[in-house]
Amino acid sequence: MDPNFKRSVILLTEYSEAGAMGFILNHPGEFLLGDILPDVSYSELPVFIGGPVANNTLHFIHRCPEKIDGGIDIGEGLFWGGDFETVKQLITSYQLKEDEIRFFTGYSGWTPEQLDNEIKEDSWIVANRIKPETIFNGNEENLWREAVIGLGQRYAHIANFPENPELN
Repeated sequence: MDPNFKRSVILLTEYSEAGAMGFILNHPGEFLLGDILPDVSYSELPVFIGGPVANNTLHFIHRCPEKIDGGIDIGEGLFWGGDFETVKQLITSYQLKEDEIRFFTGYSGWTPEQLDNEIKEDSWIVANRIKPETIFNGNEENLWREAVIGLGQRYAHIANFPENPELN
């Protein structure tokens, strides 16, 4: 019921005894990268709202480890973070495309066992993987719907529910 997570698709980047962390993939922010980093000349990259925690921080995931060193492999060909100076240079020289990297302000975080308890309470529907193409295809409006349908017949009908059932 938290409005920060209404119809959200979250990519977990860390899950351990210390807690969990991830980014909301389908909540575009109101800023472009150039609004946040004026020294980056290519300013057309969108910045997404990664979650309600530390929304004054900037994070990124990417799928080009051959261009960006130091990223943490989070599976499925996705990497979290890396050498930010290199990222800025690649963007400024037009060598990094929107379908290779995604920026977020803030993140979604859970204390130890908090996410596990929320899953037990059926607050979340869990998918074991997401294709990188889905993350970077620029179709954020339909990402939640596609993710729910991709979970199979048991959940597919949820994709057609109105956001507010009282308006149905």
